[in-house]
Amino acid sequence: MRRTGTTRRGALTATGALALGAVLTGCGGGDEAADGGKPARSGARAAAAKTERTLREKAVRDGALLLAQYDLVAEAHPATAAGLAPLRAAVREHGKALAPPRAEGGAEKPPAAPPGPVSAAPKAAVRELAAAERRRADVCADALLTAGPELARLLASVAAAAAAHAYLLTELAEETAA
Repeated sequence: MRRTGTTRRGALTATGALALGAVLTGCGGGDEAADGGKPARSGARAAAAKTERTLREKAVRDGALLLAQYDLVAEAHPATAAGLAPLRAAVREHGKALAPPRAEGGAEKPPAAPPGPVSAAPKAAVRELAAAERRRADVCADALLTAGPELARLLASVAAAAAAHAYLLTELAEETAA
């Protein structure tokens, strides 16, 4: 007895191909709005872009304040400068990575005002830096909820680095002479 040309495998393959074709056809259309052919989701994309830009600007502003605080501590307590230098450099690089793309003709915002005076005791000043890094880690982690995928990965990395900095600064505070 000879088999016919239609097998179960062939029927399933044909059905799968038809289903895939239907899905792809269904996904291809419908993004166009009836008013002039603009994408229906352009408002959502614009809102997402605005949210991302706002998150980036806030992260850069917070980083600039943290950099200023690092500078003030290093200036007030030169013995801590060597320990703070690599952490400060990392914060500066995070600011560069988080900076939003510049719009053409857009004016750059003035830098944020530096934080207030630092503690007179080196240990306390370094502990204040550790607390500022912990706050930065928390702020970046909270921002993950509203960030897009690419920015969320970057913010997660910055949050992890800030948490590590807080730990290292706590250790540095313990090693610092009063």
